[in-house]
Amino acid sequence: MFKELKPAFKMMLVLTILTGLAYPGIMTALCEWLFPARAGGSLIVEGGVVIGSELLGQAFAKPEYFHPRPSAVDYDASASGASNLGPTNLMLIDRIREDLQSFRKDNPHYLGEIPSDLLTASGSGLDPHISPASALAQVARVAAAREIPADDLRKLVRNTIEQRQLGILGEPRVNVLLLNLALNRRFPLRSPRDADPSPQ
Repeated sequence: MFKELKPAFKMMLVLTILTGLAYPGIMTALCEWLFPARAGGSLIVEGGVVIGSELLGQAFAKPEYFHPRPSAVDYDASASGASNLGPTNLMLIDRIREDLQSFRKDNPHYLGEIPSDLLTASGSGLDPHISPASALAQVARVAAAREIPADDLRKLVRNTIEQRQLGILGEPRVNVLLLNLALNRRFPLRSPRDADPSPQ
């Protein structure tokens, strides 16, 4: 019996070293060498301080900033997930109805159809992107709060649109944190305290 187990144990040991230690170690070192920013979490640093990641959404609520889509976990990176509520669930319907009313109240000058991603949460609850239509739907509010021309703000939004990867993967999108940082640089707020790009 031990004669049969010995080669199996040796094979398990070799594969554990190869696939559990060597391969992950080599890939980690290679990625940190070739793509240091990506391997480090795509962190965004302003003034020597990490204010977020390109890969994780943040909650913005002030009128002078673009807002992300809803999150079932309040953008808590340690609790990624969805509500798992079905389309006929009354809790989900009530939450969407409240978000719809809140959006209309905060954006009274926008009379068009509200993009669905402004009312629905992503599967992870941490999606950093919104659709270009969702960003443009918020232009009037942000422009009024910052006292800047809406046309200039629309141009800024269009300049921050990320296109499909390789021209075919995904949909055009806007990273909310990167957009808000570009907004602060292009149209700085009068009060430095209000220009804090961390979640508001």
